[in-house]
Amino acid sequence: MNSFLRTIPFTWKNLVRRPLRTGLTVAGIAVATFLFSFVESMRDGVSKATEAGAAETRLVVYRKNRFCPFASQLPQSYQRSILNIEGVKSAVPIKIVVNNCRASLDVVTFRGVPDEGYMQEHIAQAQLRSGSISDWQSRGDAVLIGAALADRRRLRAGDRFDAAGVRSWVAGVFDSDDAQDRNVAYAHLGFLQETAQRGGTGGIVTQFNVEVDDPSKMEAVAAAIDEAFAHDQYPTTTRPESAFVARAARDVIVLVRFASIVGWASLAAVFALIANAIALAVRDRIRDHAILQTLGWTGADIAWMVVMEASMLGATGGAIGAIGAHAAIALTHLNFTMEGVSIEVTASNAATIAGVLLATLLGAVAGVVPALSAARREIVQGFRTT
Repeated sequence: MNSFLRTIPFTWKNLVRRPLRTGLTVAGIAVATFLFSFVESMRDGVSKATEAGAAETRLVVYRKNRFCPFASQLPQSYQRSILNIEGVKSAVPIKIVVNNCRASLDVVTFRGVPDEGYMQEHIAQAQLRSGSISDWQSRGDAVLIGAALADRRRLRAGDRFDAAGVRSWVAGVFDSDDAQDRNVAYAHLGFLQETAQRGGTGGIVTQFNVEVDDPSKMEAVAAAIDEAFAHDQYPTTTRPESAFVARAARDVIVLVRFASIVGWASLAAVFALIANAIALAVRDRIRDHAILQTLGWTGADIAWMVVMEASMLGATGGAIGAIGAHAAIALTHLNFTMEGVSIEVTASNAATIAGVLLATLLGAVAGVVPALSAARREIVQGFRTT
């Protein structure tokens, strides 16, 4: 163990002897690890938004063959029929107005919800940063804004907020564990129905959020709702909320899958960078290794020093890249929104740790072949090398 510990000062000196080569190698590893960690955080956000849990109980009732909130129009009177279906616990009519239906990083989404106690119950699971529910109730044009949207638009309680043809007053800002809540502005249903530039007036909503009393009844309730309106003027398509988000976010999901390939390819670049740097370093130090052998160093000591150097390169570059990606995501509040649903890119501790560990591991593996080559070289051969 002592023989391995004594290699640490030599490993550090070897790294600082060639600052330009070391710096460029670490920078390359950092960029590649940044890309990997960033993509893995995106993939984690997609998974959280689109993977159904065993206890999922919410269904989304949408207009059949419609995809953008502008096009989905359902009579608010459907609420009574939905509530009469066995297994339905609640049905909330929601009017959605967006400034852009395409995938974008800065979409403003307004959700019009009923006044009768909906927000009191909904916000009970969240945390108000500023303002109050009573302020929201006191004005017809008031909105409660999710924290992520408020941060992007630099809004706070008392501000005026104009977007997507809706002129509103910010009654409060709240934080929530749900990405959909963090990126929307909740308005009064009647106000949004009457003031939206598109999508009709009073009596028309975009969708119904339906809660079922038993997760095992999800499919049966969804089929019953669609059957009830199959022959009406406004037929419906009902899906679990996670499936609804997955369908709306299909373009982003494809993009993230492709980006995942690029992310893993970046790790291959990390391996190549470290392998090349260590191979060049070992070739430059053949005579140095021969001198160390004359001083009593074994082949195992030299091999360990080479592997440690490669690992330190990987760990340093990996830490810079992964922590940099974590900080960038946390500061920029990235959010993909399409068709009124949001997929938030959150700074993932798991992705950060994975980036550092994988870069370190790849560094160690990349150093194995040069380490074995250095360990097997004879002393005489080392002194004969010019």
